[in-house]
Amino acid sequence: MAGKKMASKPIKYGEWAFLIGVLLALFIGLFSGWLGQAENAGLQIYLMGVLVFLGFVVGFMNVPDKEVTGFLIAAIALMAVSTSWGPITEMLGEAVGIVADPGVIETISDWIDGFLGALTAFVTPAALIVALKQIYDLASK
Repeated sequence: MAGKKMASKPIKYGEWAFLIGVLLALFIGLFSGWLGQAENAGLQIYLMGVLVFLGFVVGFMNVPDKEVTGFLIAAIALMAVSTSWGPITEMLGEAVGIVADPGVIETISDWIDGFLGALTAFVTPAALIVALKQIYDLASK
């Protein structure tokens, strides 16, 4: 249609922040061994700072009122998993280390620990903002 103007879709910053945050957390997880070295500490701090900033963006822009409860439950579950993952991988590493190369198990465990730690650093600020908004909404009624 020649005479019609195409309406441009608004940029959804919250959705992009979420996607970038998850991909960055995956990147940090995969390179956690390299980033954990002393000479790369500055880069790791910078990347974690970006994750925290993106988490705040997601908290402010991306969680609608009808999804607050589900988001907060998922955030709590993620934080619980990330704190309990270490002992689980130690136990599995010892059990599987009998059959497989312990170095491989340790590397995979480091990847998962790095990913969960980065994902927690991303989700925690979002959960804080969403929880504070929810508390304010409940208190103002």
